Amino acid sequence: MIKNSPILLISCYELGHPSFGLALLSGLLDSAGFTVETLDLAVEPFDKAKIARAQFLGISVPMHTALRIGVKAARAAKKINPNIPIAFFGLYASLNESFLLENFDFVIGGEYEGPFLQLVQSDFQDNDTAVIGVSRKGRMVAPNLKSIPFQKPSRATFPPLSKYAHLERDGGRFPVGYVEASRGCRHLCRHCPIPPVYNGRFTVIREEILLEDIRAQVDLGATHITFGDPDFLNGPNHSMNIARKMHQAFPELTFDFTAKIEHLIKYKTLIPDFAAWGCLFIISAVESLSDVVLDHLDKGHTRADVIHAIEIVHERGIALRPSLVPFTPWSTLDDYIDLFDFVGQYHLIDSIDPVQFTIRLLVPPGSLLITESSMAKFLGEMNQESFTYQWVHPDPRMDQLQVAVSELVEEGGCDGDLFYRLKECALAMREGRPARPVDQTGWAHAPTKKPPRLTESWFCCAEPTQNQMACIDGIDDGK
Repeated sequence: MIKNSPILLISCYELGHPSFGLALLSGLLDSAGFTVETLDLAVEPFDKAKIARAQFLGISVPMHTALRIGVKAARAAKKINPNIPIAFFGLYASLNESFLLENFDFVIGGEYEGPFLQLVQSDFQDNDTAVIGVSRKGRMVAPNLKSIPFQKPSRATFPPLSKYAHLERDGGRFPVGYVEASRGCRHLCRHCPIPPVYNGRFTVIREEILLEDIRAQVDLGATHITFGDPDFLNGPNHSMNIARKMHQAFPELTFDFTAKIEHLIKYKTLIPDFAAWGCLFIISAVESLSDVVLDHLDKGHTRADVIHAIEIVHERGIALRPSLVPFTPWSTLDDYIDLFDFVGQYHLIDSIDPVQFTIRLLVPPGSLLITESSMAKFLGEMNQESFTYQWVHPDPRMDQLQVAVSELVEEGGCDGDLFYRLKECALAMREGRPARPVDQTGWAHAPTKKPPRLTESWFCCAEPTQNQMACIDGIDDGK
């Protein structure tokens, strides 16, 4: 491959963050002498000129919404540059390998940077050349789980941080940087897309790489850092070292991270230090408050554990921001209404983005749920267009409710008001009547001061929103 011919790397959607994976891969390719261009479809228009001059196209798909957008972008790219080889890489590339290889050239899963580099170094047009971790039509291989010594991440071709999600705090908005201290996960939650690829394994990114990239983003204006690991406390010592050294270097820098409820309890003695070093909020995949649902998902925590974790985190002045999957085959209408009562009781109204009340369980190819006996009676056919298995709730009202609350959230509105409208929608569904204007009398309200949050509120849903798909709206994808 001619090294001065550009490799184009595309990020599709990463919850409002600049892609750390693209930064790592860009740095690795730069160090090997390749010319790299990037395109982030979440914040940049579809650039036909970049597509036309690229000699190789890599599309990052770490999540479901990114895959939906990425496939549309790849089809459009093939119309502009018909001979361009296309590689999908990331978590959802592995899960959807069969479909992607029917339509495109390569799939790289797991720890993709090393295999990606080897692929472009090995003359990718040679079908007799096998590269560890790279699947192609007629030759599917397991994802590579062995990481490589990373080079300094490169963000030279990235849009400015002002284009991405900001931190909202005390009435102000502040630029946010993004890194990942680890990949994979030690746990095997049945609904999670990570276990089918990593199977309980995780890898860490070296301290010096992370701290160097954090410094680079601070130089670009970041005043807050999001650690986007699936679970920042999978490797607690590693995470503590990073947070401590980051605080020592940048005492005014704040941060947030994601951790399991069980880890917040297990490592509760670490929470005071995180608070002292600038942690503003912690995201945790609560998913449900029903112990029945939590058991089916094999989440490793109970409703009582959620309450304990809230107390641990709030005691230190850190906000807990739960993520939810309220619509599963085992969730009931009473469970859904109880969720609103719980959120009000524990003053979490402003800590949960309204879209969280609409999330429906995703069952992608390879999901551990597919072989789970408790899921079998609900599971339908694979919908290839949406890259998920269909399922039907045993109570038709729950499927109707999920559509109704999704429409309300799509319409938008003040979070507090929307919270009450969503609950009223559920009450009306249970009582078999039309929804009424909300009466907030006697309902528990959140504290007046809103907790810190990021401005990107949308999540990874089975059906991307109009705003998410608008990043390449109007581009003919050839379908």
